[in-house]
Amino acid sequence: MRLMANLSSVLDQLQQERRRLTFQLEGLSNALSALAAIGRRRSGMSAAGRARIAATQRLRWSKVKGKRVAPIPTAKRRKMSASAIARIRAAQKARWPRWRREQKRR
Repeated sequence: MRLMANLSSVLDQLQQERRRLTFQLEGLSNALSALAAIGRRRSGMSAAGRARIAATQRLRWSKVKGKRVAPIPTAKRRKMSASAIARIRAAQKARWPRWRREQKRR
C-alpha cells in the first residue's frame, strides 16, 4: 500500500513538472515568434514614399489648423527631348501596321 502511495506521489510530481515545462516552452516559442516578427518588413512602400505621405498629411493638418509648414520636396521629373519623342513615335507607327497584319492572319 505504501509503495502505491509513493508511486502515485512520484507520478503527480512528474505531471506537475511536465505542465511547468510545457508552460515555459510556450513562453519561449512566443518570445521567439515575437523576435522573428521584428525583423520582418511589413510594408512594401519605400522610405521616400512614406515620407511623402507624411509630409502631405502634415500639410493637410496645417491647412486645418491654420499653421504654415515647409513645402513638400518633390522629385524633378525627367523630360524627354523632342527628338527622342519623335523617334519613339516613328517606331510605334512602324510597329502598328505589322501588328495589324498579324492580327488579320489569326
